[in-house]
Amino acid sequence: MTTQTAPVAKDMSTPRNGETSRATTSVSDGRAGIDQPAANRGRTSIADIVVLKVAGIAAREIPGVYDMGGGLSRTVGAVRDRVPGGRPNVGRGVKVEVGERQTAIDLDLVVEYGAPVMDVAQDVRENVIAAVERITGLEVVEANVTVNDVRLPEDEEDKEDKEDTSQQTGTRVE
Repeated sequence: MTTQTAPVAKDMSTPRNGETSRATTSVSDGRAGIDQPAANRGRTSIADIVVLKVAGIAAREIPGVYDMGGGLSRTVGAVRDRVPGGRPNVGRGVKVEVGERQTAIDLDLVVEYGAPVMDVAQDVRENVIAAVERITGLEVVEANVTVNDVRLPEDEEDKEDKEDTSQQTGTRVE
């Protein structure tokens, strides 16, 4: 009895000798040849960072989301945002795993006090899945939402009071 195996396609995203590894995902395995339609001539790869940024932007669009990320990443992000020329990190609070045609996404949120947490989480999940699938063409198999904190109105008032006091006395409050 003999068994035949189908030929295995070469994975173009794995690094060759001397190349560095970049996390990309093949969305289209295009075929070469002039007999193929133009849209099929070649291969499309999507880097993990693309999914990360799309998911981060989509999550932040939802009312009730105050910030994203855990305590340490928010602290580092706040410092980074204050540096002149620094850009906000839209991927903060987002982790992705990207496969050949599917992706899984984990989101860490801080929700505004008073916003219904379960509704915000559901809206974030729906918006992220819709945006990632529409923009990248990848199927989102899961979007896990973790609410790490709630932003209380007193937090902002205390911060403003400390800043006002420090400006009047000339001291710096951290």
